[in-house]
Amino acid sequence: MNSYLKSLSHLKVKKHRSGPVALDLFAGCGGLALGFESAGIRTIGYECDAKAVRTYNHNLAGECHEVFLTPETELPKADIIIGGPPCQPFSVGGRQLGLADARDGFPAFISAVERIQPQLFLIENVRGMLYRNKSYLHEVIAALKALKYEVSVKLVNAMNYGVPQNRERVIIVGHKGGFRFPEPLETTFTAGDAVADIAFDVFEDTKFLNKSQDTYIAKYEKASKCINPRDLHMGRPARTLTCRNLAGATGDMHRIRLPDGRRKRMTLREAARLQSFPDWFEFQGDEQSTFYQVGNAVPPMLARHLALSVIRYLNGEVIPEPEKGQLELHLK
Repeated sequence: MNSYLKSLSHLKVKKHRSGPVALDLFAGCGGLALGFESAGIRTIGYECDAKAVRTYNHNLAGECHEVFLTPETELPKADIIIGGPPCQPFSVGGRQLGLADARDGFPAFISAVERIQPQLFLIENVRGMLYRNKSYLHEVIAALKALKYEVSVKLVNAMNYGVPQNRERVIIVGHKGGFRFPEPLETTFTAGDAVADIAFDVFEDTKFLNKSQDTYIAKYEKASKCINPRDLHMGRPARTLTCRNLAGATGDMHRIRLPDGRRKRMTLREAARLQSFPDWFEFQGDEQSTFYQVGNAVPPMLARHLALSVIRYLNGEVIPEPEKGQLELHLK
C-alpha cells in the first residue's frame, strides 16, 4: 500500500460521546462530515437529495436528515456550522438576484448562524466567488459580519492538503478572532498514487469510449487548443472532478487511456479515490447519482485538515499569522 492510500486510514469515524457538535448544512453525501468526524467532531447532517442522505447515513456516525433547508428550518444548538450552500444566483444564467433568489442556499445558512450563534462557521464554495462573482461574495460577507463575526476568506487548492486533484475552492470561516487556515502539506500526491493499482483493470461491465466519441474529443481538444490530452495523467494530480465530467459523456469527460490505446470511462471507485474517499466508503444510488455525489463532495482529506484547524481554534491554541503572499482576507 502506497503512502497516499495509507494516508486515507486517518479518515475514520466513530461515535463521539463528547466534544464539539457541527451542523452540516447542504451535506451532500458527507465528504465534509467525514473529514470533521475523523478529527473528533460530531456531525448532524441536513440534505434534500434522498440518495445522498442514504450514503451519509450508511457510512458516517452522525445522522443526516432529508430536508429542503430554508431560513425557517428548525435546527438544534451546535458549536459549529459547516456546509456548501448551492449558489444558483451566479451558477446559472439569467437575472442576478443574489440573496433574494429563492434557489440560493446562503439565506438558509446565514439564518442558521444568526439563530444558533455557533463558535465558528465554515463554508466551502466554488472559486468563482472570488472573481467574476465577488460582488455577491461581499453581499454574503456583509450579512455575516452583521452577526458580529470576523470573516476570513481563502482560496485553497485541495492538492495542497493530501488530495490528488487540482481543485480550487473558496473557504469562508466566521470566528471570534484567532482562527488560522491549515498550512499546505509538503507532499503532493498524483493521480497515479491514487489509482495506478486499479486504473488499467478491465471487466465485463467496463465502459469504453466509442469511435464517434474519440472523434468528437479530438475535435473538442483541437477547438479548445488543448495542449495536453485530457486523459488522466498518472504523474500529476488529476484535473478537477465535477458532476458533468464524471457522469456525462462529454468531450471533457474523465477517462483513462489503456496501454492498447482504448479509452475507458472513469469508474466510481477511481473517482472516489481522486476525491480522497477511502475504499470502505460505499455510495448509495444509481450510477448517475453516485457520480454526482462524488463530483459535488468536499474532498474528505481537505475537510480533515480544515477540521483540525477548527479544533485548534476551539481549544484556544495560539497560531502564528499566515505568511505574506497567501490569499487570505480578514473582514471584521
